[in-house]
Amino acid sequence: MDASQPFTPFGVPGDLSRGDASPPAVSARLAEAFPLLQDLDEAGRLRDPAALTIPDAMLLEVWRRMVLERQLDERMVTLQRQGRIGFYIGSIGEEAAILGTAAAMQPQDWIFPSYREHAAALLRGLPLETFLCGLFGNAGDAVKGRQMPCHESWAPGHFVSISSPIATQLPQAVGAAMAARILGDDMVPLVYFGDGSTSANDFHTGLNFAAVKRVPVIFVCRNNGWAISMPRDSQTASETIAQKAVAYGMRGERVDGNDLLAVWNATRRARAVAAAGGGPTLLECVTYRMEGHSTSDDPRAYRPQEQVEPWKRRDPLERVRRLLHARGLLDEAGEAALREGVRAEIQAALARAEAAPPKPPVESLFEDVYAEPLGRHREQLEGLRRAMAADPRVANPRHADD
Repeated sequence: MDASQPFTPFGVPGDLSRGDASPPAVSARLAEAFPLLQDLDEAGRLRDPAALTIPDAMLLEVWRRMVLERQLDERMVTLQRQGRIGFYIGSIGEEAAILGTAAAMQPQDWIFPSYREHAAALLRGLPLETFLCGLFGNAGDAVKGRQMPCHESWAPGHFVSISSPIATQLPQAVGAAMAARILGDDMVPLVYFGDGSTSANDFHTGLNFAAVKRVPVIFVCRNNGWAISMPRDSQTASETIAQKAVAYGMRGERVDGNDLLAVWNATRRARAVAAAGGGPTLLECVTYRMEGHSTSDDPRAYRPQEQVEPWKRRDPLERVRRLLHARGLLDEAGEAALREGVRAEIQAALARAEAAPPKPPVESLFEDVYAEPLGRHREQLEGLRRAMAADPRVANPRHADD
């Protein structure tokens, strides 16, 4: 699509305006307009050499980060089971959908995450040690213990704070895009959400406003098949998420979310359109949630294992690994060294994070609200200090029953 041309709902077969088809038939016909785009097949072979638009060095670095995220998720689940952290939510199987989009953006672009985009935060410069301190809620936590674990933020890397409520980040991203256009800034926000978020009111609010105002924003749906225990086909009657773009009057694309190249290329197209004034894009990345929703969830209660097995053969890391080997960018020795380097990086960052003081300083309770604490805040702080000095149980509430 020419980024300079106004959008019209493209590729929709037949005339759907007469209302002479049943809803399932309409949905199926719309779905035909949004085929699943794939540049790297499940064996790691290029479908078209021209699709390899990622420079070799970047391709290798993105794969290293995919390996880092996979090992990090596995390690953090172990820590949670050991009782060393309280909660974790990972992205095993979804690494290409996350890193393929984030890596395709420009440094000035703000990222509005859901809660599985840790790899995007690390890509944008969030130190791994700082991320881990956030899981412990200790003195090294960048948000001073005020957020849940896995709700990181990193303003230096233009990575907005994660929020627990579903889909609230969509209208926030639209507002940022609107502000950027008013200011004349070359900034295109990227906003992530899951298939469950498409049932939320903020999904409609965000997409409708973005399309009406034609603001530059990319909506990325990680369609991983599940909204905790609710399957996608119980979430919407639409055959695809991407076809919802037609109703809002915006671009839509549907890609294999386990194909790093397809995700990268689709994101680059969407950003070029947005930056040229062509408005927003709804990008559906079809992937799969290989594990539970979080460490608080056991998917065996609602999902038979035989549903998961076919997706293991579509592992996004394995596809890129095979491509790297085929292109001579990686050999067995190099791969082993890379994996060991990642393991050591995680272990070293974990050791530093666990060595940090266990709590943020008490003064941080009164910071970041006003430029300077008000008089009554200073009085409250002094009262708290006196109480802590007089009774150790106030200073260490976890041991109040000792």
